[in-house]
Amino acid sequence: MLNYMCRHIDKTLVEWKNNPFHKPLLLRGARQVGKSSAVRHFSEQFEYFAEVNFERDKDFSTFFRGSLDVRLICSKLSNFLQVPIVAGKTLLFFDEIQSCPEAIMALRFFKEDYPELHVVAAGSLLEFALQGLPTFGVGRIHSVFMYPMTFDEFVKANGMEGLLSARNLADFSHPLDEAFHDKLVEQFRLYLLVGGMPEAVAMWKTTSDLLQCQRIHDDIMLTYEDDFSKYSRRVSPELLRLALHGVCHQIGKKLTYSRISESLRSYQIRDALDLLTLAGIITPVVPTAANGFPLAAEADERRVKYLFLDSGLLLSVLHLDGKVSQELVRLIMAGTPQDLVNKGSMTEMVAGLEIARHGGCTHRPQMFYWERAGKSVAEVDYLTTSHANIVPVEVKAGTQGGMKSLWMFMREKQLTEAVRCSLENFGTFDYVDKEDNNAFRHVRVCPIYALSQLDNLMKTSEDWECSGDS
Repeated sequence: MLNYMCRHIDKTLVEWKNNPFHKPLLLRGARQVGKSSAVRHFSEQFEYFAEVNFERDKDFSTFFRGSLDVRLICSKLSNFLQVPIVAGKTLLFFDEIQSCPEAIMALRFFKEDYPELHVVAAGSLLEFALQGLPTFGVGRIHSVFMYPMTFDEFVKANGMEGLLSARNLADFSHPLDEAFHDKLVEQFRLYLLVGGMPEAVAMWKTTSDLLQCQRIHDDIMLTYEDDFSKYSRRVSPELLRLALHGVCHQIGKKLTYSRISESLRSYQIRDALDLLTLAGIITPVVPTAANGFPLAAEADERRVKYLFLDSGLLLSVLHLDGKVSQELVRLIMAGTPQDLVNKGSMTEMVAGLEIARHGGCTHRPQMFYWERAGKSVAEVDYLTTSHANIVPVEVKAGTQGGMKSLWMFMREKQLTEAVRCSLENFGTFDYVDKEDNNAFRHVRVCPIYALSQLDNLMKTSEDWECSGDS
């Protein structure tokens, strides 16, 4: 495929193809994140490619009415498309499958009655179609989740793989040369503005024109809002729009319902947020007491923060309030790296998205943070895990003295290891906690542009030790 921008999902698709026990694959994710393009690129691994788009051609749905004999269905599709459907040689792709519930139901029978055939399905608003089905092929279908392009994918798309290669040779004890570091910070600034929606990245790659990218973002947001009428009869499109804009204006903060609407009841807003989450447009970050595993066991969903799908789309929503958008763009383009991290809530959001999207593609991301309410208010941005230990990740640039919440968390949980995520170079620093009998704290500094490597960095760091008793 000409001009295809490589995606992390490519490797997953090849591994699925080569698995002799493969199941039909359901590719899930928000609209326009690149699902169809990834499958079409993947089809080059096969001799034949049969694409069925249920939204573009309604006639395909007739083949799934009545008996769900999948071999007979394949025979009809082969004759209609004039493409051989042969096990081991053909990739059968059902696109926009949400438009044909019967085809979704048929996926389980491909596993049972035609397991040797490679079948991939994808679509927009799939989660809502699945909710409406009486049964689904649990255990017979393999789901994979896809998202907008990560920072690494963005850099690769712009032909700068060498920057990533240099970055991947660095670690906490061996910082990058400043020239590479500065270039990666520059690319991260661009990534905040362009975002990871493939169409916008392709436009930036071709034109280097941020205005053209913004027009694409605006069009995508209009498409998302046009979809709201398909979400649920219980929640009005206007309420969904209000909830989405409310999330965008409270990025990095615990969501306050009254700032979305003072006239609506909390359960109505909560229903809208649940639907936006189901659609993959927002991701909840839930507070947890973090006393042990799993983190979800002590989660409190009453004080949730949200990540929005994409930084470029976020700017599109915020530009409706010109002053907010202009100040944020100015900070991204001209602010110091320290201010960009400490004053830019979008930077914290993108750090969270990077952590979530590099946590695996076979499940929905679960994101957590820690907070202490009351007189000593404290908050740690994200919690992750390594070596069977909870690892706090603070998105902050600056001095040790500005990390009181992190020290409080480590003191309370008796942890000695943590990560500070910023636009500083790789590094480490130690802290003697005078409020805890001079306990020793050790912090790794991970640049936000290296969050894709965080798990590997923690596993391979020679002096990363298991800590705590959680």
